[in-house]
Amino acid sequence: MDMNREPMSIKLVVIGDGSVGKTCILLSYTTDKFPTEYVPTVFENYITSVSLDGKQINLSLWDTAGQETYDKLRTLSYSQADVFLIVFSVVDRTSFDNAKNKWYPELSEGNLKNIPKIIVGNKIDCRNSTADKHIQFEEASRDLKSQELIYKECSALTQEGLKELFEEAIKQGYEHKQKNPQNKNQQDQKIQDSKENCCCNAF
Repeated sequence: MDMNREPMSIKLVVIGDGSVGKTCILLSYTTDKFPTEYVPTVFENYITSVSLDGKQINLSLWDTAGQETYDKLRTLSYSQADVFLIVFSVVDRTSFDNAKNKWYPELSEGNLKNIPKIIVGNKIDCRNSTADKHIQFEEASRDLKSQELIYKECSALTQEGLKELFEEAIKQGYEHKQKNPQNKNQQDQKIQDSKENCCCNAF
């Protein structure tokens, strides 16, 4: 490994309906524990250092609010994103429908079209295989396959599937950045500025 090479910076943005566990996914991943209290998210920014095939990467994690009140503010976080996680709850069919019919289309226009997107079914620890309103893995996989979307499931509470989710996201973001190096310097500088000013560096 070239020790003189600057780490690549990858920006990951999480979107989805309110109360599907977006913030919990990020906190469970970055702190290795599930938050015991729920606080509605406006915007949070976490910085963490990860490794991919021996390469150091500065991973910037952007949390967003799903409520309509924040629609205009939320889209500001999309700038220079390298990968998106579109989160829904497997025990909330409306959130699944919105992932397909609201959030994915929102990220499929203009400059966002070619950025990797992963659909994430959260709260699998709450799923009942006999409940009609719950989204089963087979159903989600079938519905999303036609759109050639990557589908992952996890539980922010038990952390099942969480490591695999972020490994895939980092891989997708890295490959996107390799193919689109024109924004690399700008993004790296923004990540560095965020690390210097963000109180979440410990994550």
